[in-house]
Amino acid sequence: MIQVGNALSMRDAPAPTLQPTQVLVATRASLISSGTERYVRGLASSSLLAKARARPDLVRKVIDRAKTHGLASTFRAVRGQLAEEMPLGYSGAGVVVEVGEMVTGIRPGMRVATAGAGHAELQLVAGQLAAPMPDQLSFDEAAFGAVGSIALHGVRLAGIEPGDRVLVIGLGLVGQITGRLALAAGASVAGIDLDPWRLQVAAGKGVITSGAGEESLDVVNKWSQGVGADRVIVTAASKSSAPMHQAAELARDRGVITLVGDVGLELDRRPLYEKELTLQVARSYGPGRYEPSYESWGVDYPPGQVRWTAGRNVDAVLQLVGDGRLELEDLITHRFPFTEAVDAYQVLSRSDENQLAILLEYEPAAEDESEVITLKTGSPAQRSTGSSGGAGLVGAGKFAANVLVPAAIEAGFTDWTAVASAAGASAERLGRERGFRRAVQSAEAVIDDPDTGVVFVASRHDSHAGYVIRTLEAGKHVFCEKPLAITEEELQEVSAAWRSNPGTLMVGFNRRWSPAVEQICQHFGGRSEPVQILYRANAGALPDDHWLKDRRMGGRLIGEACHFVDTCAAIVGSSPTSVYAIGSGRGEAILEEEFTVVLGYSDGSQAIITYTAGGPSSVNKESLEVIGSGRHAMLDDYGSLLLAGRTGSAKKVDYKPPDKGHAAELRVFKHLVEGRSDGAAITEASLATTQATLAAVRSLVTGRAVRLESG
Repeated sequence: MIQVGNALSMRDAPAPTLQPTQVLVATRASLISSGTERYVRGLASSSLLAKARARPDLVRKVIDRAKTHGLASTFRAVRGQLAEEMPLGYSGAGVVVEVGEMVTGIRPGMRVATAGAGHAELQLVAGQLAAPMPDQLSFDEAAFGAVGSIALHGVRLAGIEPGDRVLVIGLGLVGQITGRLALAAGASVAGIDLDPWRLQVAAGKGVITSGAGEESLDVVNKWSQGVGADRVIVTAASKSSAPMHQAAELARDRGVITLVGDVGLELDRRPLYEKELTLQVARSYGPGRYEPSYESWGVDYPPGQVRWTAGRNVDAVLQLVGDGRLELEDLITHRFPFTEAVDAYQVLSRSDENQLAILLEYEPAAEDESEVITLKTGSPAQRSTGSSGGAGLVGAGKFAANVLVPAAIEAGFTDWTAVASAAGASAERLGRERGFRRAVQSAEAVIDDPDTGVVFVASRHDSHAGYVIRTLEAGKHVFCEKPLAITEEELQEVSAAWRSNPGTLMVGFNRRWSPAVEQICQHFGGRSEPVQILYRANAGALPDDHWLKDRRMGGRLIGEACHFVDTCAAIVGSSPTSVYAIGSGRGEAILEEEFTVVLGYSDGSQAIITYTAGGPSSVNKESLEVIGSGRHAMLDDYGSLLLAGRTGSAKKVDYKPPDKGHAAELRVFKHLVEGRSDGAAITEASLATTQATLAAVRSLVTGRAVRLESG
């Protein structure tokens, strides 16, 4: 179930690929939280102007990109971002189909509640966010696990004690559950909402209720005996800041406000200051949520250190429901079969219909369900790859969709066979948009496809080497996005596979094929003296949860600075013979984001690569300077090149839009797979670049320079 703009649709997609810390679950029930998902849908379908007002930080990024990449390129990138499909849903329950090798406590066939996954017949869930169901619980009840954990985490943060007066602002589904949990904790509970029916539901469980108007002050004063609420939990979903203003007004002196919902935060300092209020914001299900180490790596917090993690909060909700201390099933106002999920979401737009929890019910998945989704029927396109066969794709992320596949099509790869991605849905979408014949479940299915003779690998960095080896051993050609490998052992295995099999191997070191670098190489051609190269990258900081901060992916030196190592080798005309690297020393060496790499070459040339994540966004991302042999070149972000020769005359060349060589490298690859040229030297250069990059990591770790066998 996905949303693009304001449109909802259901799509068939291959089953997602299980990772070691994940669980594959066949869904039996999932929950639509009317308040939360109505707000999320509204935000996703809002106008571009509204989104710009909501995220001025992203507007600044767009402006900066336009300055360096041009308006056309920026427009395409923004349009692609806006057209991205957004999976819907986050709270469900089902039966475990498959368990990743690093997951403990869960086995196939077990019934579990799931958190963080969408409305789909098969959910791929972090093992930490799959909670075993008590025997007495139904799937309908367990589907409340994630929604209930949001409320429970807010109650825990608020620090509620028996006898406290707790005010809940916003009585949607999360607010209703919050009120019931606070009552179960021994608190006296009042609730405020605009909807009379929601007030009635809450009152039926013992909550003192009031509308959101001026009468709420009188109600709360009477209920709290003039003191005000000890704890205010805001569970509303609104763009307005009114709920927060009301929370500050109705809280007692030195009271606590806990924000669980999504509301405006244009606050008035005065009441917060005069009452010395404590304001805290709850993060979803609890500690661990959105943390890569917890969700992606499967590293749990010991109970003695963090008693109630996100996963244990889901488990606690299930136990409370199973023990009969928390009733939730009466909050279900609508039921729909999953096949009618689009109709279920239409309920959210009906203002005249009472709604809280909308339940989607699923039929058990058929055991023989196909893992191949046919996207295109009929005869294949005329093959542009000679006798090699059609082209398949492993990995369907943003780079593959927005850069790699369009450039490959421009280069003449027009017969697209099979596409696979870890998520499944992204493969179906890209395959449908770009004319692939089918979307398949796994990379192996792409590589083994009899119609596929050329495989493009654009998957996770840690999977590249394995897929390249398998493709070469299948006797097929392979284009691998950088990096080629993330360990020296992997590189040796890739090299051995290439040398013992007939397939072509090319790595996506695109910058050496850019018109600017080719012109620099020509400018310094025929020299007899060494050159000095300075390559500066102002890469920008990554958010803490970015996938490149996962050490399994190799970090930014292996994953991005390899480009610059290769570019320097192309300019010098040979691979480096020595490597020395130094980093900031802040954190693990492989994850360094501030480092300098010094490369030495057999002819006496030297290159210095300086990589930083701390520069201002107003400064260009990449700057390249080459000097020596009486010549000079200065390249600014692949958009402007200045050349000077022995006579002192200067020549300036502009590239609009900036061109980093993606299309050119794929034209070269096309020639290679068609047998029109020999690619051995290109592959050898890529192997040497990867070797030098891995040597730089080794130098970072040991603090010593690394000598390489040959240049």
